[in-house]
Amino acid sequence: MKKILIINGHPNKESFNYAISEVYKKGVNRTDSIVTQINIAELEFNPNLAFGYHKRIKLEPDLVDAIHKIKEAHHIVWIFPIWWYGYPALMKGFIDRTFLPGITFEPIDGSPFPKKLLKGKSARLIITADTPKWYDLLIMKRPTINQFKKGTLQFCGIKPVKVTYIAPIKNSSSNFREKWLKKVLDLGAQLK
Repeated sequence: MKKILIINGHPNKESFNYAISEVYKKGVNRTDSIVTQINIAELEFNPNLAFGYHKRIKLEPDLVDAIHKIKEAHHIVWIFPIWWYGYPALMKGFIDRTFLPGITFEPIDGSPFPKKLLKGKSARLIITADTPKWYDLLIMKRPTINQFKKGTLQFCGIKPVKVTYIAPIKNSSSNFREKWLKKVLDLGAQLK
């Protein structure tokens, strides 16, 4: 049985991102898969990796649970907004504190590339933004997608990583949002 993990990186529970995560979960529930969810905003943890990788900070219980869910999942769906061509600070802190050596990757002496400890998993990024997709791609060169997809997830062995880019959100109509919620429902039902 496939295990699906939804990780919502938006700090505001009233955001469109929460509607997206609920609809995706509804789609997964139409299958025989098991779905779990992490809303980063509901976790209690210090997002600051105070000593980098030099000295390990004790993991809070919510992070221990999150790491367990990440390791157990077959497919991880990350739902988050792009702000200033990056993801929210709280999500960055969550990644800094959970994607650690010995947990998601293992450094190899003399090599710039690690042993990837999350091999065998796939992911989807469902991103909301005010920036049109063409501008993010052609002018900005997809900084958030490149950083997170290649620099974090694939670095740790998660592959393939597919992207759904929903924009522009600012001043979007209810019709625009309803169409996207239907598409996300279908993604969940197809386990994509």
